Amino acid sequence: MADHQSLPDRLAFEREWWARGIVHLAGIDEAGRGPLAGPVVVAAVILPASWAGTGIPEEYRDLNDSKQLSQRTRDRYFEQLLGDSRITHSIAEISHEVIDRINILAATHRGMNEVLSKLRPAAEHALVDGTRVPSLACPHTPLVKGDSRSYSIAAASVLAKVTRDRRMLEADRLFPEYGFARHKGYPTPDHLEAVKRHGPCPIHRRSFAPLRQPDPELFPQ
Repeated sequence: MADHQSLPDRLAFEREWWARGIVHLAGIDEAGRGPLAGPVVVAAVILPASWAGTGIPEEYRDLNDSKQLSQRTRDRYFEQLLGDSRITHSIAEISHEVIDRINILAATHRGMNEVLSKLRPAAEHALVDGTRVPSLACPHTPLVKGDSRSYSIAAASVLAKVTRDRRMLEADRLFPEYGFARHKGYPTPDHLEAVKRHGPCPIHRRSFAPLRQPDPELFPQ
């Protein structure tokens, strides 16, 4: 358990916007921009504005950037967030086909707009992990490394990562020779070696180097 006295105030950005009268403030994050296979997953989370006064509940105190959490802790928070009636959330998956067609950045931004469109009540403002998103259909504040600075974004990062990791476990059962359960589609040496040996499978992103044809090493004539 973390020393709560030493934790950064990950509710500071939320408090700032709640104080301005923004009740429905969404945190948005994605998982899967860098892998060579599978979807990019985007999630949005709206925490209750009443927490401005009460603070983050004890059960969420250690919520953080999903990459900083163990798989067991991520899975626990995932189920907790989905089952908490106080919290509004939405999740969108943008397929590898769409990524290949419109590029990964545009696909990620499409996913962000999709999660916003699914939120009920709708978000009045959003905190977005990373940089500004010109096409976002909502006023927003970009936060670099926001998943470790904001509880809303951290919650979204958990929903996005766990959803995507589970998709890659399903892919591993369909295509066991690629090792998706281990690397989740990221370009690790063993993943690249598997692609060299077997060629790309149906969920690989053909627009990503080193999967773009022609490549004499990966696609011998």
